[in-house]
Parts: sequence; C-alpha cells; structure tokens
Amino acid sequence: MSTNKLFKKVLIANRGEIACRIIRTLNRLDIEAVAVYSDADRYAQHVLQADEAYWIGPSPAAESYLSMDRLLDVAKRAGVDAIHPGYGFLSENASFAQRCVEHNIVLIGPPASAMVAMGSKSQAKHLMQDASVPLVPGYHGDTQDSAFLKQQAGDIGYPVLLKASMGGGGKGMRIVESESDFDTALSACKREAQSSFGDDHIL
Repeated sequence: MSTNKLFKKVLIANRGEIACRIIRTLNRLDIEAVAVYSDADRYAQHVLQADEAYWIGPSPAAESYLSMDRLLDVAKRAGVDAIHPGYGFLSENASFAQRCVEHNIVLIGPPASAMVAMGSKSQAKHLMQDASVPLVPGYHGDTQDSAFLKQQAGDIGYPVLLKASMGGGGKGMRIVESESDFDTALSACKREAQSSFGDDHIL
C-alpha cells in the first residue's frame, strides 16, 4: 500500500455500528482511528476497536456527541487530520463544518455552504419549490406552534408524516394516522429531534 495517504489519523464523531464501519475502513487504509464515547458507551465496540478513545461527556447526546467544543478539543488533543461525522448527530450541521475549517481540520463530508442549502429538510424543500420541482404536499415553514401544525396536518389529510427538519437516519420521524394521535406524536417527534440533532423544528 502506498504511504502517500491523505490522512494519518481520523476522529469519528459518532458511535455504535456506524463508527465500527468507519473504523474498519480506516484500518484497511492504514489510517489511525480515534473514537469518542459518552458514559453510556464506555465499553462499546467502537471504543474497543479504535486505536485511541476519548471520553466526551455524560450519556445524553446533547452533552456529548452533539458538543462541538468537546469534539474539537479531542481532535486537537489527539492530533487528527480529519473528522468523520458518520450520519445523524453533527453530520449535517453547517456550524460544525465551519468550525472544523476554522480549526484547520478536514470534515469528511460536504462543505458548510452545501449543508446550509440542503441540511435542513425545510430549506431544501423551499429550494426545490423555488425551482418548480414537484413536491409531496406538506408544510415546511417556520411556524412551529402545535395548534398551527395540527391544522396543517388536517388540511393535508391523514395519514401524515412528521419529520425533523434537521434529521437523518430515521430519527425524529413519526407517521400519524389520525388527528387524535397528532399531539402525542408531535411531542415525541420534537423530543427526539432535540435530543438527536439539537433542533426540534418539524416539517
């Protein structure tokens, strides 16, 4: 294998199965893998399989895997060339992409400008609407009042799909079969979106 590698060491800003897959790929490319973990993942497989592993906080994702400051601190301490975000968490976060640039760390993924344009599912739908691309009927605006969203669902007609605007990987998504299920589904969807992505905006 050639020693002319683009990266020597990569931090994986994720957990579980996706982190293990990235580690296996890095191993094949002879690139060092750096894992991060919360309290809940101290003995997880991605921690055991990585070349190095660093604690980044308590179990809630908002205090660990979504903490840009903690991830960038580990990246600096570990001396990585790049960060692979996997999917979910900060993988579509334009602010994180920009901060990586400011810290001279490559983020393996699209640039911040692309994330701004397409990372938000609501913003992406606006772009497609402006380009006259046919869209599935729905609401993707900024008004997030529960009663307003319920009215929009009724106007569309059940069943409807609630989706976290910043979501990915199926997180923050609920199928609502009837009006009587809407409030419970919306609350659950918003909680999961906030926990997973730090943003509870729903479309």
